[in-house]
Amino acid sequence: MRHLLSVADLDATAATALLDTSDRLRQALLGREVRKLPTLRGRTVITMFYENSTRTRVSFEIAGKWMSADTVNVSASGSSVSKGESLRDTALTLSSMGADCVIVRHPASGAAHRLAGWMDRGQDVTGTHTSIVNAGDGTHEHPTQALLDAATLRERLGGIAGRRIGIVGDVLHSRVARSNVLLLATLGAEVVLVAPPTLLPVGVDQWPCRVSHELDAELPALDAVMMLRVQAERMHGGFFPSAREYAVGYGLSETRAALLPDDAPVLHPGPMVRGMEIAPAVADGTSSAVLAQVRNGVHVRMAVLYHLLAGAPE
Repeated sequence: MRHLLSVADLDATAATALLDTSDRLRQALLGREVRKLPTLRGRTVITMFYENSTRTRVSFEIAGKWMSADTVNVSASGSSVSKGESLRDTALTLSSMGADCVIVRHPASGAAHRLAGWMDRGQDVTGTHTSIVNAGDGTHEHPTQALLDAATLRERLGGIAGRRIGIVGDVLHSRVARSNVLLLATLGAEVVLVAPPTLLPVGVDQWPCRVSHELDAELPALDAVMMLRVQAERMHGGFFPSAREYAVGYGLSETRAALLPDDAPVLHPGPMVRGMEIAPAVADGTSSAVLAQVRNGVHVRMAVLYHLLAGAPE
């Protein structure tokens, strides 16, 4: 694996290999007083985030540190980007400094793909092969979030193939939804998108999933449900009447959660808007897998770095 830019780059075998590596790394760290593995000693991993992030950025930094890589964080506001430097020049500068991997989040869809192309073409100039990991590009994709969600579902359900997974909410602005639909379908799940018509993207009928507008009708048949964040910062116009109306139609209240099968986990990529997208009692309840997602995020990102920088296991 040279880069991780899209879930579409992974077939079922490659995705399962990443999830299996994540499980092995988690087991390797169990019981260790000092959570350190020497796997990536001497490697340099840089996180370059042009959008705010807590879970993704910090979990990548922890993943690198737990594998003994040298990790460096570059923020747009504290770098030459604030002086007008282009994404290309910033990336090639970091590669010339010896970065083995650059993890990038950018508001423009396709930014990670452009970056990977520049890195590949600039390898002869910089003398360094630099892998790119897409940590979220606009409303396009977020492949490591989909992988950690799959790891959580596999942990809670025992497997993904043949399961029916519901993804609920702001699909239109969600890179998480797109990546999850592609990955879960690749791993053999049946995916149901539940959203108001105004929050569904054009062309969603071409995605490998079914679309519904009736949350109450879908919940009893789901093996798991993933609530999406309403991305108000990306909305320019009225996509629903009010926060209260959205909660009434598509929020996961306690009453709605009771419609799910008893063993169905509830996921949310975070940050959660409590009371609108999900009731506090559901977010903190026994069915909630939100904190398990965060924990699995570190191990999955360790697996991604391992496959990129150390090579997949024999």
